[in-house]
Amino acid sequence: MKTRRGFTLIELLVVIAIIAILISLLLPAVQKVRAAASRAQCVNNLKQVGLALQNHHDTAKSFPAGYTSRFDAAGNDTGPGWGWAAYILPQMEQQAIHDAIRFDQPIEAPVNANARVQLVKSFTCPSDSPGLTWTAKKYDPSGNPVAAVCDVASANYVGVFGTTEPGVDGDGVFYRNSKTRIADIPDGTISTIIVGERSFRLGQTTWVGSVTGANLFPQPPSTAPPILNNASGMVLGHTGDGNGPGVNSYVNQFSSQHTGGVNFLFAGGHVDFLKASINYPVYNTLSTRQGGESVGGDY
Repeated sequence: MKTRRGFTLIELLVVIAIIAILISLLLPAVQKVRAAASRAQCVNNLKQVGLALQNHHDTAKSFPAGYTSRFDAAGNDTGPGWGWAAYILPQMEQQAIHDAIRFDQPIEAPVNANARVQLVKSFTCPSDSPGLTWTAKKYDPSGNPVAAVCDVASANYVGVFGTTEPGVDGDGVFYRNSKTRIADIPDGTISTIIVGERSFRLGQTTWVGSVTGANLFPQPPSTAPPILNNASGMVLGHTGDGNGPGVNSYVNQFSSQHTGGVNFLFAGGHVDFLKASINYPVYNTLSTRQGGESVGGDY
């Protein structure tokens, strides 16, 4: 009579251990490949944004406004608040969303309730996970929510306001009611950043615009300092808080889930990865449109 020989318990445990070792060796490589693919897709997204901005410039003879708003005697925004990304929706193959927007009405108006929550994948980085929508709120100076204004779609890309706090008149390409032309960028389109990433883990971002009456305040899991910021930070970012991209950043700056830096779109249409360790004065120089500074060599 023949006996059937199977695996012993020790042999089975050895096989399982070998498989576990192989998986542990393979997993970092798989994660590295996935991270590289996500970063490449983010670059492609920004290139698409760049092409859309160039097409808008060709038609309108300027880049779109950072955000559009009327204002009162004290200079406070009174709306409607629509941002630069909303104006390039047709060039982003999102004509239907664009046509559904009543640009003459505030973002928070009931007539815009459906359009303002539409997620546009090309405005989101695959390395991040911002969710579909978030609620723009008004906060008191201590960061306590006072009122919910409206829900808006999430995004990961913000326009470059320049070196100062986003708002009325920046030294970058995008600010309130701006109509910047390529001719208005004497620093050079190849050395001027116009759009950069912001991880949702730093600050909330939307393609929709600056929601009038709301504020930007760090929300979990953000580790940004708990400082109240203007709603224009929802669509605009700046470089002026003394840090490289993603380093101890404030809620209205630039950051990403890529290792070691942030992808930026330049006014000339190319995309470059700026390291967190970038020379800070150079980083500031890249964010201005007509500062007269020179940028030489690699950055």
